[in-house]
Amino acid sequence: MNKAPQLLTRRQSLQTLGRRMAGGVLLSGVAAAGLSGCGFQLRQSADLPFKSLFLILPRQSALGVDLRRHLASNANLTVFTEAKDMAASEVVLDVMSEVRERVVVGLNASGQVRELQLRLKVKFRLRTPQGKNLIPEVELQQQRDLSFLESAALSKEIEEAMMYRDMQVDIVQQMLRRLAAVKSL
Repeated sequence: MNKAPQLLTRRQSLQTLGRRMAGGVLLSGVAAAGLSGCGFQLRQSADLPFKSLFLILPRQSALGVDLRRHLASNANLTVFTEAKDMAASEVVLDVMSEVRERVVVGLNASGQVRELQLRLKVKFRLRTPQGKNLIPEVELQQQRDLSFLESAALSKEIEEAMMYRDMQVDIVQQMLRRLAAVKSL
């Protein structure tokens, strides 16, 4: 006698779950239709005013990997990295420096580090192979504050790496927007 009410309860819970799932699917469809109707679309690669680019990067540039990946994702752009191809490119993107800094900004009463400031500075310019500056030398900088606990040093190292990665992505996006804003060669 106890099993019949249990089965009924299970059946009811499955029906309720089915209704909730159907409602969620319906709500998702309405949201997608609403977003597409208002002109929303995912960010696409920027339309660059040139078809080929020669890329000069520091040897061990972590930012260079992201920058190459974003530039290569643009189907209308050919990226050269070999010195022999410089003359064949329309523009030269020269990433002159990439500096990561870790500055102590706060200490506790016993003199231990309490807060750090992480900075990433990237200096670059865009020019023609003949030397005409399209974007004069510019330095982009990002900074993040990081609280620090000696007892959680390993997790703070991971958090620091994530913050540097986030700053790197931001700077690459800023560089791409500046490249897209170039008016004439």
